[in-house]
Amino acid sequence: GTRIIYDRKFLLDRRNSPMAKTPPCHLPNIPGVTSPGEAGEEPKADTNNLNHQEGKPSMGDDAQFEMDI
Repeated sequence: GTRIIYDRKFLLDRRNSPMAKTPPCHLPNIPGVTSPGEAGEEPKADTNNLNHQEGKPSMGDDAQFEMDI
């Protein structure tokens, strides 16, 4: 097959194009994610946060994924 390879300068130039400034047309409306959040809205606490699990030792700050052994 044919592989298309873009260099860094070309991709950085495309960042400023008008098409890159508009969101895709079929995205769902999620405030704070796909659309700007409201000024009075406070972030909700994530009840499924993996960083605060009880009873498991910490892997360190540089661990990207937690592993169960």
